[in-house]
Amino acid sequence: MSQEIDHDRRRFLGSAVLGVAAAPLVLGSPAFAQSGARPATGLPAIKPGATVSFAPLKQIDAGVLNVGYAEAGSADAPVVILLHGWPYDIHSFADVTPALAQAGYRVIVPHLRGYGTTRFLSEATMRNGEPAALAADIVALMDALGIKQATLAGYDWGARTANIVAALWPERVKAMVSVSGYLISSQAAGKMPLPPSAELQWWYQFYFATERGREGYARNRHDFAKLIWRLASPKWAFDDATYDRSAASLDNPDHVDVSIHNYRWRLGLAEGEAKYAAFEQRLAGLPVITVPTITMEGDANGAPHPEPAAYAGKFSGKYEHRTVAGGIGHNLPQEAPQAFAQAVVDIAGS
Repeated sequence: MSQEIDHDRRRFLGSAVLGVAAAPLVLGSPAFAQSGARPATGLPAIKPGATVSFAPLKQIDAGVLNVGYAEAGSADAPVVILLHGWPYDIHSFADVTPALAQAGYRVIVPHLRGYGTTRFLSEATMRNGEPAALAADIVALMDALGIKQATLAGYDWGARTANIVAALWPERVKAMVSVSGYLISSQAAGKMPLPPSAELQWWYQFYFATERGREGYARNRHDFAKLIWRLASPKWAFDDATYDRSAASLDNPDHVDVSIHNYRWRLGLAEGEAKYAAFEQRLAGLPVITVPTITMEGDANGAPHPEPAAYAGKFSGKYEHRTVAGGIGHNLPQEAPQAFAQAVVDIAGS
């Protein structure tokens, strides 16, 4: 990858009850869940903000975590896993989830480590936010749920996590939807200075590099995250109720530690765990992703992000990019659920 492409990519890095009842977990058997009937290609009309809550969440031990997750759809349907970003939560997919379930998919929406009802199983486990750790969490969740292969779809931290799973474990990923494209990077890239205008966009990354920043985020995470929402989606007129539903997930006792470690790790200011070192070494080579992929971007994304042309060459399988118009910002699944859900259906059915 050229320095120009790498620079554009790094500009991004840093930075109602369900309509279908949740199906019971398929546990207690080493066999993986198999797909049932072929899903429909069409989707019901989705009104953004129409679905405001999930059915009661489920919990399962997976790897180093007890993961809290929402589920909808038939247990034997093809699986879609939806992955949220920072500082958001599973409510980004509140409208997308019932639509995909109605279209014939089993939908799993987990809280990432440090969010919502997800907890570490041991107090001794490092509260690690490095990208490979989050990706390993998703593979562990799939193993725990008996899911051999799934379509992964996400944005921000969730898109990066999906990218990494697709790069390191391509046999586990049927297809992918990735908002803002190819998000794999390395500590070496994160250490390199950017032009002043680009550095300015990452003000919070440098804030988090200080102990003042850690304490400030711990004390003011509700207002801090709301500011990030506004900056990242300047044309999204979300109300307090919408924000507060997601902000509650940031009260997780591990949220601050995981968030701070994530951004410090990117800058090379914090070490990761040795068990992920081989993964990070492979990722530092910026591997090409081979699974069928649709990348997406909102036309009003206020977060730093690369141009689609900068990362198109990192996808060697079936590939398409879609830009969503209408003042759509960084939290694309919640702001434009119809477009996001349609992309999932289109690529999952390819």
